[in-house]
Amino acid sequence: MAEDIFEGLGVEIKLSSEENFLKVKETLTRLGVSSKRENKLYQSCHILHKRGRYAIMHFKEMFILDGLESDISEDDIARRNTIVKLLVEWGLINAIDDDDYASPQLSLARLKIIPYKEKDKWQLIPKYHIGK
Repeated sequence: MAEDIFEGLGVEIKLSSEENFLKVKETLTRLGVSSKRENKLYQSCHILHKRGRYAIMHFKEMFILDGLESDISEDDIARRNTIVKLLVEWGLINAIDDDDYASPQLSLARLKIIPYKEKDKWQLIPKYHIGK
């Protein structure tokens, strides 16, 4: 049996078109948790491309893939699932299996979405850096 390259982490997806990789990557920089006092947004998820497959991963899942400690919670998984649901609704991706992100979900009130035209007004901060 072949090794599962995502090790049961993240939500495996297909891009609705190959050009959408960079769109998804950029969009994910504008989805996350915001600071209450400053215009800072902490990015929650990343798109991972590995061996011709794609997945949306919470940054804490990326830590696990790197062999690091992670305190990933049900809220983190719910945030990831809600982000996947939004990307599907926006036509950027298709999930391989809809059950992978169906539950748990997070209230949209607990997820900050920065419109593209407002991104220059925010400090967008990733919690994980791919390739480092």
